[in-house]
Amino acid sequence: MTLSHCIALSLILCGIGLFGMLTRRNLLGILLSVEVILNGANINFAAFAHFKAADPVAGAIFPIFVMAVSACEIAVALAIILSMYRRKKRLDVYRLEELNG
Repeated sequence: MTLSHCIALSLILCGIGLFGMLTRRNLLGILLSVEVILNGANINFAAFAHFKAADPVAGAIFPIFVMAVSACEIAVALAIILSMYRRKKRLDVYRLEELNG
């Protein structure tokens, strides 16, 4: 496996995630698509750290940081999605036009 293979895999994952994010109507599907995009970025960070960095351990910090941010994002997004589902009983983004406090 070379750096170009890892970059190609990263681009494929980002493309799949972007396609899913643009075509999904369900909030959970959109959230999962964002996670696929972030995993593609993680593979890119890890590949460059493995193949190009002088100290590969230093390059592993970025994927760990991205995973921590992703976990926080998932927690907040799931809380918002659960709250919206309890109020509206649906998760279709086209039907969730109003956001009342």
